[in-house]
Amino acid sequence: MASNRDYYEVLGVSKTASADEIKRAYRKLAREFHPDVNKETGAADKFKEINEAYQTLSDPNKRSQYDYYGKAGAGAGAGPGAGGFGDFGGGFQGFEGFGEFGDIFDVFFGGGGRGRRPQQERGADLRFDLRLNLEDAAKGLEKEITLPHFVPCETCKGSGAKPGTTPKKCSACNGSGQIKKTQRTILGSFTQAMPCSNCRGTGSVISTPCSTCHGEGRIKKSHKIKVKIPAGIDTGHRLRVAGAGDAGPKGATPGDLYVFINVEPHINFNREAENLFHRTKISFTQAILGDEIEVPTLEGKATLKIPAGTQPNTNFRLKGKGMPVLQRRDRGDLYVLVEIEIPKKVSSQQAELLKKFKDA
Repeated sequence: MASNRDYYEVLGVSKTASADEIKRAYRKLAREFHPDVNKETGAADKFKEINEAYQTLSDPNKRSQYDYYGKAGAGAGAGPGAGGFGDFGGGFQGFEGFGEFGDIFDVFFGGGGRGRRPQQERGADLRFDLRLNLEDAAKGLEKEITLPHFVPCETCKGSGAKPGTTPKKCSACNGSGQIKKTQRTILGSFTQAMPCSNCRGTGSVISTPCSTCHGEGRIKKSHKIKVKIPAGIDTGHRLRVAGAGDAGPKGATPGDLYVFINVEPHINFNREAENLFHRTKISFTQAILGDEIEVPTLEGKATLKIPAGTQPNTNFRLKGKGMPVLQRRDRGDLYVLVEIEIPKKVSSQQAELLKKFKDA
């Protein structure tokens, strides 16, 4: 049965956790609760829960869908990693949730039990907090933001090597990016692959570094990035701009940019999801006799008919005058709460008329 707990809570990380933080948390918990190691009651279910959470949060697309729509949007409980563990009594039987079989070695020993391609350090994910007014949140727009971050070096095109030269194969690991050693564990003897310290796991070394980036393949500078804001967005939503984070060192994969939205309070409206609420005052004669008044909307003024005999704190609904529903064509409604204003003083003539009205 799929877990009902929040995936971030399952892994013990915050919603802004980086991919590396999520991976470290997963490895730590997987070591602790793997059924071949932990024989306590409930360890197998806990392990399934941890794996289910990691399968979603480790995939940028699934994580983005999960942040927007919860488990329904992320497709939780379906596909690889959702169950399929079978009988844990059979040694390594049922590790479909780990993707490749070698990933189980990563969990226990920090490296692959078989040969892998050198993997360079990925660029860091970045966060940008964006404030919007309600009108912009309602119509949606493309926003250009300026962000200081690492970008590929233009001199060496991100390679880190001086133009005209190329990186050379690392002699320590023979270009594999890994140094292997044998380790004895409770499960037997395994070959453990560790990142090569000489080339930092890249498999190559730069003998003549670029003078601009000093061999890093990237430099830090302010960069303009365009972000598309969908209509109907609200405070707490997060937008992901793939590849707009820090450039990775020496041409490695860049990180992503996460834009956190904060919609500012509005002078005329309170917002609840896609609906807007507005308060207005009318005189007691307008309430008694009826009238037509103007009320604000996001598109300008609208006419609201006040029927005769309107009672205090009556709510009027203006259909379709609220916020757009995110990623749909529907709109919410505008609710106008009418408050009746009682004058503190009246003239003698007005008082006489009111007495006649009372006695009628």
